Amino acid sequence: MKLTVKRFRTRRPDGSVAEPLSPASEPQAAARPQQVVPDNPFMPSEEDDGFGNASFPTARGETRVAAPVPGTPDAAPVEIDSIRREGLTGRQLRIARRLAQKHGLPATSDFDAVRLLRSRGIDPFQANAALEVVSGGLPPEPPIGSRALTLTPGDMPRLPQTIRPPGLPSPELQAEQAHIAEVMKIQRDIARRRRRKSAMLLARLSVFVFLPTLLAAMYYYVIASPIYATTTQFVIQQAEPAAAAGMSSLLRGTQFATSQDSIAVQGYLQSQGAMQRLEADKGFRDHFSAPGIDALLRLPAGASEAEVFKLYQKMVKVSYDPSEGLIKMEVRAADPDKSVEFSQALISYAEDQVDKLTQRLRADQMKGALEAYEDAEKKLQDANQKVVDLQEQFKVLNSEVEATLVTSQIATLESQMTQDRLSLAQMESNASPNQARMEPLKRRIATIESQIAELRAKLTEDSASGLSIAKVQSQLLVASSDVQTRQLMMAAALQAMETARLEANRQTRYLSIAVSPVRPDEAAYPRAFENTLVSLLIFTGIYLMISMTVAILREQVTA
Repeated sequence: MKLTVKRFRTRRPDGSVAEPLSPASEPQAAARPQQVVPDNPFMPSEEDDGFGNASFPTARGETRVAAPVPGTPDAAPVEIDSIRREGLTGRQLRIARRLAQKHGLPATSDFDAVRLLRSRGIDPFQANAALEVVSGGLPPEPPIGSRALTLTPGDMPRLPQTIRPPGLPSPELQAEQAHIAEVMKIQRDIARRRRRKSAMLLARLSVFVFLPTLLAAMYYYVIASPIYATTTQFVIQQAEPAAAAGMSSLLRGTQFATSQDSIAVQGYLQSQGAMQRLEADKGFRDHFSAPGIDALLRLPAGASEAEVFKLYQKMVKVSYDPSEGLIKMEVRAADPDKSVEFSQALISYAEDQVDKLTQRLRADQMKGALEAYEDAEKKLQDANQKVVDLQEQFKVLNSEVEATLVTSQIATLESQMTQDRLSLAQMESNASPNQARMEPLKRRIATIESQIAELRAKLTEDSASGLSIAKVQSQLLVASSDVQTRQLMMAAALQAMETARLEANRQTRYLSIAVSPVRPDEAAYPRAFENTLVSLLIFTGIYLMISMTVAILREQVTA
């Protein structure tokens, strides 16, 4: 093997560069041991080799004189430059720094930590970095004043290799592979954590969601008693009224005219009063206390009124459709015949309630009209009685007839008196009138005049026998007018009563059944699949809500 001695510049610890030995001092330097390294055909020239004072083994095995021996103070900058060119990753340098701190090495940088570890025989890049001391111990200290040692390949110190052997990947490729390995390790860790979290989530879901849902499904499919439902639809109608003026007549005969009544009937059917009537008439409590009903639905012995009413609200569903004016009722029972019986009983209760809604209105209307008619009739009777009393008192059937009779008598007497006066005047016109014939005629004329005077006094003057005909006629006329007025008032009261009666009939409400109750042949409840699905959704929602609450609280505590 060809060995050559290479002169090179050395770097002092203070950073200055030492000049190579002069030819005059070469004999002295020849006496010093030289480090032999293989010759490298890729090594640059003596002036600038591009790698500082580091030495690299060559493929041909030739050696040259290397830099100062590693471990000496003069060789520290050279080794650091060589380590820097190895392309170590940041992670490797951090590991070397921590390992140097662990062993108490005074490293001034990450590259100096690598150098010190290697000088102590420690490989900082093993999987488990441990203290590995070379069996031959640390390399011997060079003599004072010597610059280099001449070593054979067999005398090389057995330190960890700082240069990758030929054929290994480049530092860049090794760093990329290390990065890929690190990423794969992180991915495996993430996948392991995800599997663990998935297993924990599945366990929680099994305990808090799937198990309660399974219990609910067992109840609905196996334990729950079959419930039969009877559906009924009816409408509340009003008697067709006569045509009326105003906007209010537009709503008559439509569902809006009876919407309040429908809502009132709906409220009554869902009230505790209807439940009490149904319990008293059809035994609602006894039916749902039978031992054949499941424990969750069965009424306990001695159940309170509130518990029975709560079950009644579940078993009787009443709804009102304002667009069509229909009242829809669904009655549930554990027996199909009982469901029909309960439904028919509730319909009869609704009819009674409808009758009661308008009964007071119709009674008030008829009461006023009837009282007015009775009062008019009584006053008419009083007026007629007064007329009769006057007639009896004055012994006059009709004052007008009496006055006419007296007037006719006066006229007759005056006519006779006129004839007698004419006869008397004719007799007196004779030269020798016959006094015998004239005297009776004069007495007759005087009698007629007195009679006419009496008749005239009877018409206008009161007499010992009674009032004058004029006063009697006046009182009778007043009484007769009162009678006529009372007759008119009685006729008006009678007409008002008839109108009120017709209006009361128009206010009558009646219940018309659109869908009659029919005995069901299959159980409508429980709806096992729908109820199980609803239970699953409810338990899932509760679990999500609790999980979110716990996560928020945990975040607040750890923040």
